[in-house]
Amino acid sequence: MRVISGSLRGKKIFEPKDIKTRPLKDLTKESIFNIINHSNKFKVQLTGAHVLDLFSGVGSFGIECISRGASKVIFAENYVGVLPILRKNLINIKFENNFKIIEKDIYKEETFLILDCMFDIIFLDPPYKDKNLEVIFNLIAKTKILKEDGIIIMHRHKSENDDLPENFRVIEEKKYGISKINFIESLN
Repeated sequence: MRVISGSLRGKKIFEPKDIKTRPLKDLTKESIFNIINHSNKFKVQLTGAHVLDLFSGVGSFGIECISRGASKVIFAENYVGVLPILRKNLINIKFENNFKIIEKDIYKEETFLILDCMFDIIFLDPPYKDKNLEVIFNLIAKTKILKEDGIIIMHRHKSENDDLPENFRVIEEKKYGISKINFIESLN
């Protein structure tokens, strides 16, 4: 797996050896960035963006954002089996000032309360079997960390039908193999 585009293009991204972590496939990742760059359904610009990468795993989405000009990326991950690989990948890219790792439970309000900015993009890539995403959406709404024109991008198994709280709606959905990507906006 490698960085697809931008200043870090071609840089290797180390992958986990266990099967509990499911890195984002390059084709899916490239499709997400094509939609970000070309969709007329939202106004997010990657250059200068603040990005929150929830369930960041090895960091491939957030690293791609840094490579493409995001000014700040927060990686939130607490699975000890993948944290050393995430750290190794971030050391490998040699950017020091525009990212931070939060090693806390994403389902706890205090994790959201320590975030020191609002975000243009929140990327949500939970385990496929995770059924408790409403908690995260409610925390995003309660802590007001998504900018007014910001979007949430959620990677799920294509057969999952997640119920979003009423103040969020899917504005675009794409399917790739066994996964789907939902682009979600806040209605508040």
